[in-house]
Amino acid sequence: MGTVPATRVSRLPSGTSRHAQATRFDRRLEKILGHATEVFCRKGFEGASMRDLSRATGMSLAGLYHYCESKEQLLFLIQKHTFSTILEKLKAQLANVTDPEERIRMFILNHLQYFVSNQRGLKVLSHEDESLQNGLSSEIAGIKREYYRICLGLMEDLRRKRGLDFNTRTAVMSLFGMINWIYTWYKPRVDGNAEALAEQMGDIILNGIVHSGNRQKKKDQILKGHLTSRNLRHR
Repeated sequence: MGTVPATRVSRLPSGTSRHAQATRFDRRLEKILGHATEVFCRKGFEGASMRDLSRATGMSLAGLYHYCESKEQLLFLIQKHTFSTILEKLKAQLANVTDPEERIRMFILNHLQYFVSNQRGLKVLSHEDESLQNGLSSEIAGIKREYYRICLGLMEDLRRKRGLDFNTRTAVMSLFGMINWIYTWYKPRVDGNAEALAEQMGDIILNGIVHSGNRQKKKDQILKGHLTSRNLRHR
């Protein structure tokens, strides 16, 4: 698996702590990632150059290379920062919720709260999903798999505790289809804020799941009853 090159750190001024320098470095890097997201959103990963990125950040090429060694590394850092942030917040919020439906609503809300205010980032993540090469995609894929497994677990928990019968994978992928494409149509004045949008999407997905699950359960019960009656007649 490929690894991201270690970030270079300049010599500390006299009397400056390592922690203070790391904090400044991280803040500067976060701003660079924001500018890079704008460039990738506008030009696409393939169409963007390191010169484009240096101009957007207001840094020289040499200064930009101090923080990252390639535009591919920048895309990697954008994706890692985004998915790690969402995942950490989700875990913290789910720790205080036990009801299966509320946990799914929390998943939706957490996702939308981040991406409603970072729509360009969502566009970059969606459009440049396969742009990372040389093993850099492996770490991102691992984070995304964990995110998927959490959502799948929430759906399976709902199915089990509510006695429903539905395909949890289909439910998860349908939910992702709803929440991952908001950058193509979302308008705050029309669709409301993240909380309002999450409530509406939660109603749609949960009502659909409950209706589908109950309908499938009734079908299974009818089929089971039909087979039992037929078996009795042939005895």
